[in-house]
Amino acid sequence: MYQAIVFLPLVGFLVVGLFGRALGARASELITTSLLFVSAFFAWIVFFRTAFGGHEGTVELFTWIASGNLDVKWALKVDTLTAVMLILVTTVSSLVHLYSMGYMHEDPSRPRFFAYLSLFTFAMLMLVTSDNLVQLFFGWEGVGLASYLLIGFWYDKPSACAAAMKAFIVNRVGDFGFALGIFAVFYMTGSVSFEAVFAAAPSLADKSLHFLGHEWSAPTIICLLLFVGAMGKSAQLGLHTWLPDAMEGPTPVSALIHAATMVTAGVFMVARLSPLFELSQTALNVVLFVGASTAFFAATIGCVQNDIKRVIAYSTCSQLGYMFVALGTGAYSVGVFHLLTHGFFKALLFLSAGSVIHAMHHEQDMRHMGGLWRKIPFTYATMMIGGLALTGFPFTAGYFSKDAIIETAFASHSPFSTYAWTLTVVAAALTSFYTWRQMFMTFHGHPHDHHHYDHAHESPLTMLIPLGVLSVGAVFAGMILYPYFVGHDVEHFFREAIFMGTDNKILEEIHHIPGWAKWAPTVMMALGFVVAYWMYILKPSVPKALARQNDLLYRFLLNKWYFDELYDVLFVRSAKWLGTFLWKEGDGRVIDGYGPNGVSARVLDVTDRVVRLQTGYLYHYAFVMLVGVAALITWFMFGGAH
Repeated sequence: MYQAIVFLPLVGFLVVGLFGRALGARASELITTSLLFVSAFFAWIVFFRTAFGGHEGTVELFTWIASGNLDVKWALKVDTLTAVMLILVTTVSSLVHLYSMGYMHEDPSRPRFFAYLSLFTFAMLMLVTSDNLVQLFFGWEGVGLASYLLIGFWYDKPSACAAAMKAFIVNRVGDFGFALGIFAVFYMTGSVSFEAVFAAAPSLADKSLHFLGHEWSAPTIICLLLFVGAMGKSAQLGLHTWLPDAMEGPTPVSALIHAATMVTAGVFMVARLSPLFELSQTALNVVLFVGASTAFFAATIGCVQNDIKRVIAYSTCSQLGYMFVALGTGAYSVGVFHLLTHGFFKALLFLSAGSVIHAMHHEQDMRHMGGLWRKIPFTYATMMIGGLALTGFPFTAGYFSKDAIIETAFASHSPFSTYAWTLTVVAAALTSFYTWRQMFMTFHGHPHDHHHYDHAHESPLTMLIPLGVLSVGAVFAGMILYPYFVGHDVEHFFREAIFMGTDNKILEEIHHIPGWAKWAPTVMMALGFVVAYWMYILKPSVPKALARQNDLLYRFLLNKWYFDELYDVLFVRSAKWLGTFLWKEGDGRVIDGYGPNGVSARVLDVTDRVVRLQTGYLYHYAFVMLVGVAALITWFMFGGAH
């Protein structure tokens, strides 16, 4: 069963990828989608058997690498953490496949699209079932490849190609740190297998590692290097710039990769390696600081975006920051809890946005929308549910998971706990504001584009069914699973899948914080709604007036804190200058001038001049002979004869 869950998407990719043109678009859709639903069905069986029945284990497939001390097995590790990821990945992926049958029905390259979706799903499943760091890295790079292919799916659009390249390059920066972390783990423990590494982890506590000319605490440097990889894949502050641009891909891609699955790989990795992170409070402090900063930073930008997908993209970036806040406090199960609930309601928001775009004939600017709730009431209802869950409306999924994260920041003993709590609470207000701003601009008020509005219609059933299913998860996932991720059943539920040290009491302490701290996120959620309602329903002229009065701040946020411009100056332009210099001076002047091409050119010059001496006239040759004889006699007269 475990093998079927992982390899059925691979079968779909191979069949459709190789024979898609011969099979046709409809057959390709049905094959890949059917295989994903079978995989999801098995994943739910495994989830209940593992999480509640205790059926954990490792399925060894074959030896992958055997070289000296490096022994890497290709194996499928199944425990509660894996089972949680399996249901998220397969459920969302199968629903996205079904949704794409309606959303992409006019695209002539559907077989290629569905093949890429299945390839991504296989790579993600390999990542979450990995038994060792090398296999984890294989899945890590596999989802990066699939992300590149899907973001640039419409390769005739220059913006899509640029976004795909940007995602690929920025992730390589993070992956370099991740690879160094894996090397360091093998160097210090002699293994890459999770079981062996975790067994050796306590012995690393007092060891040091020589890195960049200094001695560092081994657990700290290992965890920080691994976290660099997580920052790239999960779009944390500094390596976040690729995520908003990734919206150039088709909307189902945004829902699958950049909301529910791939971007959460970094969160999964940190939770999986909790035995290592528990050894370094410094590393956890860095995770907490970066996560809180990202949550606030992305939320501020989301407040001024006008593209309906980019608002949700920055929301994703912000919510990923929340997850790392939980991990940084040591509440790994709480971070995974928000990963799961967020996967459902954020996929719902992206797919609902796709339904809006479909109704508006591919219009994505919210300033051209308005009044759509009358035209697409079902999409309006599902997007409302997703928005309520995102803002943390009481008893929705986000209310249980996001509020729990803010509580962990308050209860934490980290030196950054106050910083993290303050920024996450403020981000909660901003989240509510930009979510309701999106709802009001899209669905309420007066239509701004009557041509598109008049022709707007509800999406087909293949698109609406996934919205309905995800709505159920967005409402009920939090209240059902709260005891197992945050309550008193965490230790029994996760068993050894997540490790927390004996001094880590964060899950107990969050239940004893003051009432005002517990209610702060809910108050902020209500405040964000009131401000958005006042600005976009009662006084629609206020936003433009505020933008004019605070032009510098507005432009600062609209231009995403100028990170892209800063990176352009620091890295892009300098790289272009270096490349041009090496091309013109190194390759052109030095290599071509003095290398093989240069020698060839000089030979041609000499032979050309020598050829000119062969005129064919007898008196020229006689003259040269006389000059030679005169030179020879002169030499004999003055120096050659003794």
